[in-house]
Amino acid sequence: MPSTREIRQRIRSVKNTAKITKAMQMVASSKMRRAQERVEQARPFADQIRELVSRLATAASNGSDDLVEDLALLKQRPVRNIGIVLISPDRGLCGALPSNINRHAALTARNESQRLSEQGRSPGVEYIAVGRKGRDFVIRNDLGLAAEFTNYGDRPGLSDATAIAKVAVDAFLKGEVDVVYLVYAKFVNTVTQTPVTVQLLPVQPPEKKEEDEQEKKKQATEYIYEPNEQTIFKALLPRYVDILVYQAMLEAVASQQSAQMVAMKNATDNANELIQDLTLTYNKVRQAAITTQILEVVAGAEAL
Repeated sequence: MPSTREIRQRIRSVKNTAKITKAMQMVASSKMRRAQERVEQARPFADQIRELVSRLATAASNGSDDLVEDLALLKQRPVRNIGIVLISPDRGLCGALPSNINRHAALTARNESQRLSEQGRSPGVEYIAVGRKGRDFVIRNDLGLAAEFTNYGDRPGLSDATAIAKVAVDAFLKGEVDVVYLVYAKFVNTVTQTPVTVQLLPVQPPEKKEEDEQEKKKQATEYIYEPNEQTIFKALLPRYVDILVYQAMLEAVASQQSAQMVAMKNATDNANELIQDLTLTYNKVRQAAITTQILEVVAGAEAL
């Protein structure tokens, strides 16, 4: 059994660890609130641009049957190479979040490859890693790294998303990849972050929901586009891709901070439980030592 000195040293060490994890929990909590606010502020804009792209796609398609052939970002072609933009945390101490995202990306690639292999194709897979955890996962498993973006910080900007989207768009336009998927962790709430997969390229205009269509029929609002729907649609498509990547990065940052806060809270609780157990063990050892000393004194007195 360890001595009281060793137990005291271990209690002191665990207390210091608990202080560190508590401080990290408070920092992550503060950052999570700010990240959550940015996500909530960006979602209405993303929803509006999705609605605008959907409306423009419908109006432009009615005006021109060759719209898909004219716009390179809309072209569907046989899939020979798959591109995956993997957005993962830059740092650890996030619990199982990085592993869940990486597994989801690998599962997406495997499912798509299996689906295409049933059609007689054998596609290659290339990754654009955003974040160190995803990059390390791709390199460790030798999955084919096309580009990497790290150190995007706690406040990613639209310029960061534009740079990432430009790499994916260039690869798609050059024919290096025929379809691009976006994999990230969607922020649901503090304890729930769901890995999701979204097709980034070729662009698929959002489908209108029945409820939205009914509301629009009631409103019966008509829009006038200048110069025309096709021109605006062509100019808006690259921006739409940038917004998809930017929204995914904001969701990923909020998910990372919430996962880190929960992980640090669990670590702090475990450290406090360990301190209680060690304190109980320390008291038992000290009581046993005192009892032994009393017995020795009594035995010595009886011997005299």
